[in-house]
Amino acid sequence: MSRDDGDDRKVERPGAGPRRTCPVQRADDGTWQVSGLAAARAVLRSEATVQAGLGVETVEKLPARVRRPVLYRDGPEHREDRRQTARFFTPRRVDERYRGLMAEVADKQLAKLRAAGEAQLSELSFGMAIEVASAIIGLTSGRPGIRERLERFFPEKYGRPGLTSLHGLYWTVRQNVNWLRVYLADVRPAIRDHRREPRDDLISHLLDDGCSAAEILGECLTFAAAGMVTTREFICVAAWHLFTDDALMARYREADEPERLAVLHEIVRLEPVVSRLRRRTTAAIELPGAGGPVTVPAGALVEVLVDAANTDPAAVGAEPLAVRPGRPVGDGTGAAALAFGDGPHKCPGSGVAILETDVFLTRLLAMEGVRMARAPRVTFNNDIGGYEIRGLVVALPRSEDQPLTRSGG
Repeated sequence: MSRDDGDDRKVERPGAGPRRTCPVQRADDGTWQVSGLAAARAVLRSEATVQAGLGVETVEKLPARVRRPVLYRDGPEHREDRRQTARFFTPRRVDERYRGLMAEVADKQLAKLRAAGEAQLSELSFGMAIEVASAIIGLTSGRPGIRERLERFFPEKYGRPGLTSLHGLYWTVRQNVNWLRVYLADVRPAIRDHRREPRDDLISHLLDDGCSAAEILGECLTFAAAGMVTTREFICVAAWHLFTDDALMARYREADEPERLAVLHEIVRLEPVVSRLRRRTTAAIELPGAGGPVTVPAGALVEVLVDAANTDPAAVGAEPLAVRPGRPVGDGTGAAALAFGDGPHKCPGSGVAILETDVFLTRLLAMEGVRMARAPRVTFNNDIGGYEIRGLVVALPRSEDQPLTRSGG
């Protein structure tokens, strides 16, 4: 049900506070914070900005001969790489090549719910996201246990690696051990098989491009974070909205696919999985401000507040904090606003994530008597303003001869 204040958000982000009236402002630490959608889009599309945050400082310390993952590249090299890999994410390819796989994987995951009577939704959705993304990347030749390896690589709570404390040393060793585990068990076998039998996927593309094993590992983990971890969270938050809003649930269940996708785009607009995008300016840029253009100088760190931009009433209209599928979003930004980014670094797999979520949820919600048995807890990754949803339990009616298997959490 919608709250009385018209705010349908489930995720209450730390420090969100009241809506900012100034779309561009300079924080006390010198960072420029952008909360207006038009200004945010201008930052993300500008050729005078480069990627910042997301560990880019560590990547910059790598030897010059090592090719950076696509996430950390900018300019002509980045544009050419995105042009070459765009074929993996076209709507036609996603529909023809991956829709059937999504259905098969969703049925396999939901069979676990049917057998046990209840399940942690984050576990089912992660299993779904891993198999779909692995097929697109080419990580299909590894040893069993990829879920556990990825869960260790992307833990719910992160520590900061370093060499000056026991805590920092622990996380440094842990990080390197987890890199090695994924490489030995998943990436190296995939490289070996792709060299023997090339395929039409990301790993074959990287091999054709002359990438080393270390460079392929970096790209695989980048795509794993984007295609597995974020999709898991979005499936959970979308289900949370549907289970707690009877009208929205009925609309989703009765709708055809285009309308269902509109519902999902509206939820991700309101609940972007990543709500902080950082860029550094390489030249002065001019952004639209409340009282006229605002000039951000060269060398400035700019933080795009995606959750604020996505609820900018000047761009998304009235009741910006309510779920209103089909609302017009100004200037051709798209129904999800900036939830998948914009400009050169816009998420290439947005169509995969939305369709994958729909395929999973339509099957989940078609199960007779399915319900949310336990509300989730929410934690946050402050570096990216991202949420992690755990403990959301879905359950089916229990027959007399079916013992109930308790889910953890």
